[in-house]
Amino acid sequence: MLTAVGVPAAVLLVAGADAQRPVEMPAATVVAEAPPCCMELVAPAPVAVSSGDAAGGRVQWVASSRGSVREVRALPAGVAPERGLQVKTILVARAVSAIFPEIRSIGGMRPDALRWHPDGLAIDVMIPNPGTAEGIALGNQIVAFALKNAERFGLQDCIWRGVYYTPGGAHGGGYGHYDHVHITTKGGGYPTGGEVYYR
Repeated sequence: MLTAVGVPAAVLLVAGADAQRPVEMPAATVVAEAPPCCMELVAPAPVAVSSGDAAGGRVQWVASSRGSVREVRALPAGVAPERGLQVKTILVARAVSAIFPEIRSIGGMRPDALRWHPDGLAIDVMIPNPGTAEGIALGNQIVAFALKNAERFGLQDCIWRGVYYTPGGAHGGGYGHYDHVHITTKGGGYPTGGEVYYR
């Protein structure tokens, strides 16, 4: 039996598009080519949820006027330690872990002279073999993915291979970060314990 529910604003904020991996790209096109994030939630009419699927972490959304169905799944915890991270930072860390399974290490909250890591606003996505063509391509894909989903992630910036990327453009020179992609969000506040992060 389907029970009608309203779509919470948080679901609309975290719902993205199709979860696909990008093809390899040169560093110059990092911003232009990126996979859209996650899954698209289309709800042109009242939305219904199957209560049987909700307990298993899977929610089925039905748009009755078109008869279309989109599945929205909760993102599990990824490889980043989430202690001390704010909600948008957790969301991007989980999304990167889900979309890029070759990432085995993501650093999070830590002491630092700047406030981004201590305040839970930044993660460091460690790139395997970062000096190889494959490692550079993977870092480029992660930057492109974050920028493509900047609004959803509350993205402030990414730093990779000496370039400082923002949703408004890129600036090169002297930024370091040759072995990891640094991603900073605007935070969104600290978790209260009841958050669900959606693909």
